[in-house]
Amino acid sequence: MRRIFVLWMAVSTAWGAAAVESNVIYGMYSGLALLLDVDRPETPNGYGIVLVAGSGWTAPLAYDATPLKDTSQAGMYAKPLVAAGFTVFVVNHRAAPRFRYPAAVEDVQRAVRFVRHNAARFGIRADRIGAVGGSSGGHLVSMLGVLDGQGNPADADPVNRESAKVQCVVARAAPCDFVRIPSGAGAVNFLGMNFNPQAQGSEEYRMYREASPVYHVSSDDPPFLLLHGEADTTVSIRHSEGMEAALRAAGVTVKLLRVPGGAHGPNFPGAVNPPDYLGAMVQWMKQYLVRGL
Repeated sequence: MRRIFVLWMAVSTAWGAAAVESNVIYGMYSGLALLLDVDRPETPNGYGIVLVAGSGWTAPLAYDATPLKDTSQAGMYAKPLVAAGFTVFVVNHRAAPRFRYPAAVEDVQRAVRFVRHNAARFGIRADRIGAVGGSSGGHLVSMLGVLDGQGNPADADPVNRESAKVQCVVARAAPCDFVRIPSGAGAVNFLGMNFNPQAQGSEEYRMYREASPVYHVSSDDPPFLLLHGEADTTVSIRHSEGMEAALRAAGVTVKLLRVPGGAHGPNFPGAVNPPDYLGAMVQWMKQYLVRGL
């Protein structure tokens, strides 16, 4: 029997949504509820987008900490998508220091499977789901695009039988290559170990490579829009440049939108005459999620 848990539902104008279902349980992990919010537009277009805000893959340990899905960054990127008619699913996931890789990847995959399994209830197409994320969230949605995501047909939970592959990706300032490009303390916290680039046969090397989207690129990946500030010193634009090159070499539709002077952050602080990156995000979803290739 299909079960959908909703802890609270309210009609809201937050982020331009006509209605918001808050704290929907999309999975359980050892008694820990994994939550998402459903932001419904006034005039739905029948397409859903999973949104993962950036956090450095970390979360505070305090019981009263602000959930990832409730951050201003999540609202900034959800609002124009909802206004364009997309139903947006804003996701919490397990995070460091308590949880390490692959917990966050597994959680966002579970979120896509949950949304897909309940597509009829949410009024969206099950076969066309998009993903948007920034920074660590950009990494996670990139993984949703490049990993096979095949469900387990023998699983007792019907949600886990669904595919976790998405059909369109927008990734802002996403770390994509932990092996060739230094990624700092955030990657160490996320992966739970330091990296030695010389020890290519080590477990550390294997895990850093496994967690890097660029090494999973294949010809069946969805269209990718990459947004990156040219002055980003937290996540070098080299990550997006390498991802763009890998996707293009595989024959995947890809575009890298550079933000001159933009540093790391959802609004590209310091940007000089920045392009309309939020508008570009919406147009990418309209062109490649709604209309298809």
